[in-house]
Amino acid sequence: MSTLVLLRHGQSTWNAEGRFTGWADLDLSLLGEDEAAAAGDLLRAEPTLGPDVVHTSVLTRAVRTANLALDQMGRSWLPVRRHWRLNERHYGALEGLDKKETAARHGAEQIKIWRRSWAIPPPLLEPGDPRHPSHDPRYAGVAPDLLPGGEALADVVARMLPYWHDAIVPDLMAGRRVLVVAHGNSLRGLVKHLDRISDEDIPELDIPTGIPLVYELDRSLRPLRSEYLGDPQAAEAAAEAVARQAG
Repeated sequence: MSTLVLLRHGQSTWNAEGRFTGWADLDLSLLGEDEAAAAGDLLRAEPTLGPDVVHTSVLTRAVRTANLALDQMGRSWLPVRRHWRLNERHYGALEGLDKKETAARHGAEQIKIWRRSWAIPPPLLEPGDPRHPSHDPRYAGVAPDLLPGGEALADVVARMLPYWHDAIVPDLMAGRRVLVVAHGNSLRGLVKHLDRISDEDIPELDIPTGIPLVYELDRSLRPLRSEYLGDPQAAEAAAEAVARQAG
């Protein structure tokens, strides 16, 4: 049996301001820092869940969430592997825009399609746009045709699964307890893969910030069970809060 823990980063500064974030590199808000530390407390209280290795995206809000959680667990010495394939969904030309203002301009239904649909991406960024990841030095070694100007969830899954198979699966198969600290959409994609959620049902899945989601996996890495740590009602309320966001 293998143990996998998924943790969505704590609230970021743009989350707090109600802006589309995506690949924009924002830090945690004060609430986000508290959420990250609280996640570490929940994991510290369950000694059998203490991770052996950590995987994160290359975005600051995930990196800092992992660091703060590990500090709370007294496991800041753990090896941490970072990869762009665990990044949040790229929101294209929506990145940085106020969600409520954008919804007022385009309509709530269109925003829901751009935000939650399986196969429809938001308006794409042109390569010359300074928000395009090709201008960010952290992606200098990534082939240009792999860098998105916007993504649907299907695109996130397509670029995330190679990292799952090539990096995370070997850790699990070696018996290591794995903590993945990433983002709402990259984790939704991974949960879709693990739980075999249909394309039609995945728009209704919401993952709360700062609450560890624990999977026990069989030898074939199929889920035996999964649950959020802590108060189940708190996790449900936090997921509902995500669902109510304009984007």
